[in-house]
Amino acid sequence: MKNKFKIRKTNLSLWRNIAIIAGTFSFIICMLVLVNYIQINRIDPVNTELINSLVQRLEENPNDNQLREQIREMDLLVRKAYFTNQWQVKAGGYLLLLGVIVTAIALQMFYAGKQKLPQISEEEEENIVLFKEKARKWIGVGGFGLVAITLLIAFLTHKELGNQFTQAALVAQTTPEETSDVEVVEPIKEEVVKEEPAKEEETKEEQASEEVQKEEEKPAETVVEEKKAEPAEKKIEAPVTKPASSASYPTKEMMANFPAFRGAGGQGVSYQKNIPTDWDGASGKNVLWKVQVPIHAYNSPVIWGDKLFLSGANASQREVYCYDRNNGKLLWTAKAEGIAGSPAKSPEVTPDTGHAASTVTTDGKSVFAIFANGDIIALDFNGKQKWAKNLGVPDNHYGHSSSLLIYKEKLIVQFDHKKAAKVMALSTADGAELWSTKRKVRVSWASPVIAEIGGRTEVILAADPCVASYDVNTGQELWKLDCITGEVGPSVAVGDGIVYALNEYASLVAIKPGESPEVLWEAYDYLSDVPSPILSGDNLFIVTSYGAVVCYDAKSGEIRWEQEFDSGFYASPILVDGNVYLLDRDGVMHIFKADKEYQEIAAPALGEKSDMTPAFADGKVYIRGEKHLYCIGK
Repeated sequence: MKNKFKIRKTNLSLWRNIAIIAGTFSFIICMLVLVNYIQINRIDPVNTELINSLVQRLEENPNDNQLREQIREMDLLVRKAYFTNQWQVKAGGYLLLLGVIVTAIALQMFYAGKQKLPQISEEEEENIVLFKEKARKWIGVGGFGLVAITLLIAFLTHKELGNQFTQAALVAQTTPEETSDVEVVEPIKEEVVKEEPAKEEETKEEQASEEVQKEEEKPAETVVEEKKAEPAEKKIEAPVTKPASSASYPTKEMMANFPAFRGAGGQGVSYQKNIPTDWDGASGKNVLWKVQVPIHAYNSPVIWGDKLFLSGANASQREVYCYDRNNGKLLWTAKAEGIAGSPAKSPEVTPDTGHAASTVTTDGKSVFAIFANGDIIALDFNGKQKWAKNLGVPDNHYGHSSSLLIYKEKLIVQFDHKKAAKVMALSTADGAELWSTKRKVRVSWASPVIAEIGGRTEVILAADPCVASYDVNTGQELWKLDCITGEVGPSVAVGDGIVYALNEYASLVAIKPGESPEVLWEAYDYLSDVPSPILSGDNLFIVTSYGAVVCYDAKSGEIRWEQEFDSGFYASPILVDGNVYLLDRDGVMHIFKADKEYQEIAAPALGEKSDMTPAFADGKVYIRGEKHLYCIGK
């Protein structure tokens, strides 16, 4: 009996000590999280006053490269501070939960094995019981409340950090004060446009390209009509069984045009030649025509043949525009109205996103547009509505901005929002849903990319917390890798069987896709929250919104060169004929070699601010500015 009593006493002592240690540990973690929260609110962790003063000094001395480098180093410190605080908050929350669980188990075991209380009077027993009940009640309520508040603070701290550091990165931009709008230049007269064909600068390659484009446009209807007869067959077949069909993406017709945001497949590549590098919007130099767009929006132009398409929208109007890309004439305007299921009131959006941030797409016969209220519409090339429907209002706190893509007879829609994230394929003929796949992701502002990997054509999407790939024919998930966080805006880049994804305050990752995808390398120094990356051979180009452009070795992740610009970037870079065309927010096009060393070619100015990605066709550049649409040529 004595041995049993000693063992019981030892066990009670052990559980009591565990409870004391775990409780003390939980209390310390709780205090650390609270102190962290108080410090973040009392002291600006990113030192914005210092950064502001440095930026002010740089404006006074724009040629001070040492000061510019100091600002860049401050921005890198901001990122490192963010990652450290993010890790501390997450780790603190997990450790606190663990400590509370251990404390609760130890206390339970201690009281379960405790000896009976000594004999006392009924009155004393009643008082003690009441006192213990009250004490336990208030200690329990107080402890639970403290833990709950601490966990809530940990969550809020994590969210606030993201906002604070995002604002700090914008403050740290080396962009000088925005200049006033340049006086409008009248569109070029008809006789100037007529002179263009008289020039003898076209190469044999250009002439051949034009002939191929014209010839291919004629049989396009026949080809698509033949393919319409076999949709059921395509649904049954596995994606790997038809490498011959998938090898034709993007098609020659798509490559001869500019059919979607960032070009064919959304890959950031234009297949055009002899694109101009010299123009000036203020004087009209090489500006072939310029027209005002009826309703402002942040979507980019797309081109097929002689037609250029845009959309515009506000809280009460949603429109699609078709221009003659040769002379800028507005051929037709189609209104998206009277659509079944469309909400009576448009959702709230932020001014920097708007109601039509998604770029339209075309297959050469129809044009497709989607708006922030969930309306999606298909129009023929004469502006006549083929079909329209509402996909449901996206629960998106900035506004829906994922652009559309086409694969054969399928319209690919990335519809990641708070209520129900999914990717779907609609029939280009009638809007019927061909497939739809639910996604366990948060809101995303990135656009889909279609690319060939390992003999099959995949739709690749980026959204917190993963980069995922889907069979373009069936919607089946092919692979997924958790590697990205935050409010994801940039689309992925794909090249040589590797997928590259990034987001501000997350990381840049190179992914080897497959059944078991893996991260080949990861970098943290330069990240983007809006512009998407592009690839040229083994050169990976990253553009930040605050004005830095970096070239990485796509194989190893090593930085080859970095370049700072005075203005930031929202437009994505486009690879054209061995050069990178990158439009900054002031409307200056930075043109440089897509090479291992930085070599600037030119920096022509539009004379108007712009956040939109340019389009290219037939030796010309098409740029949507803040108010006008421009055509630039030699």
